[in-house]
Amino acid sequence: MSIVDAMTDRAMVVLQDRPVVPLSAWLARAVADCVGSGRTLQLVTPLDSRLSLPLRTTAAGTGVLWVVRNGDGYYEGLTGRPLKWSGAAFVPVPEARDYAPGFTTRPTAPIGSQLTLVYRVRHGADGDLGGPVEHLLTLLTGKAPAGVGPAEPLEHPWRGDRLTEYARARSASRLLVIGDGPRPAQAICDFTTTEGGGVAEVTTVTIGYAPADPPPLGHLSSLVGALAAGQPVASLFVQLNPGRADLTTEPRWTGAAAPVALAVTGTVGGPDGIPGRQVGPPHAPMTLFPLGDGRSPEGWQRHRLLMRHLQPA
Repeated sequence: MSIVDAMTDRAMVVLQDRPVVPLSAWLARAVADCVGSGRTLQLVTPLDSRLSLPLRTTAAGTGVLWVVRNGDGYYEGLTGRPLKWSGAAFVPVPEARDYAPGFTTRPTAPIGSQLTLVYRVRHGADGDLGGPVEHLLTLLTGKAPAGVGPAEPLEHPWRGDRLTEYARARSASRLLVIGDGPRPAQAICDFTTTEGGGVAEVTTVTIGYAPADPPPLGHLSSLVGALAAGQPVASLFVQLNPGRADLTTEPRWTGAAAPVALAVTGTVGGPDGIPGRQVGPPHAPMTLFPLGDGRSPEGWQRHRLLMRHLQPA
């Protein structure tokens, strides 16, 4: 349970002093209330707190600000931007020209890799919605998902029909799915009802790897082919993020994400210098475009060129 520690016309301020702050049901409702009232939810934690992956994802969007208290100062937990209290909300310090000191301190745990896969798919007006996330998590972890729910801790054991019922009953929804393999694995599934009763899905699956346990990027082609064979998707984007293997986020700089590959449905040609590779079965072919090793920022330039090429004229 949390309480609102300050409420102004601009912000709802909530203090959390715990090692890991999850996206609890209370916090999820508070975020929704802030969206409806035009406020920003400003979550204030000490320097030694971490955010769960679902809450970090929420904080990376609009309407939520992670405020880190370090000594007598404050800063934004995801960017290191110094902040101050204006009397109505935490706002950037206009004269600041550098990261807050706490943001550049050494992480408290070894930094490994977080393999992130984002797929998009359009579902019809009827039928199961849980198949793609179940299939991808099973391919990545060797086991079916363990749980599903809109907030943490997840309310229900995994059932694809439960996910389907929840998502189809709402015009827009977000559900969390947790994996059940040897490594931490979570999925954040966003569903939006489309014209004619269909459902558009954008799901982000993240797997945590320790420094001595690198992600198996060499098997990416077979992974995409297996996904296409079992649960065809419109596209799949893959990137690596430096981070803790437990998928929590410290308010410290750990490095920048970089792309690995993009796969799109069908047989598609790429721009000069970015050749595609055909994967998947004949009835559900996909084209896989390698973009980088997940560490070099040059991969983003290749990503931009590819996206520009693939966009319709």
